[in-house]
Amino acid sequence: MTTYKKVALAAIIGLGLIGSAANADADKGKRIYQKKLKSACGFSGAVFAAKHTQDEWAEAKDNGELGKVMEEACPAGKDFFESAKFKKKFSSHLYDFVHDFASDSGNIPSC
Repeated sequence: MTTYKKVALAAIIGLGLIGSAANADADKGKRIYQKKLKSACGFSGAVFAAKHTQDEWAEAKDNGELGKVMEEACPAGKDFFESAKFKKKFSSHLYDFVHDFASDSGNIPSC
């Protein structure tokens, strides 16, 4: 009987770890900005995120125009923002980054 409980507990813990890895992460968004956009945009992530307020970033995400708004903030990143990889893989992390460090957040990233 205890073997079944151990297997069930291990399964629950494993599923919990998999589920938490799927969440968006502002730190990962910061690393994506540094690696893929900083040199193209020509300014730091702090400047990029501060182009809009938290409400403006949230509204852009809710309207499905996050890539368009980010492209307006950094026109040199147009190809990246229009890519399928951005829409599928990077947008949620970059959104968390810009939302956490928006102009009205009071937070300043170290990039």
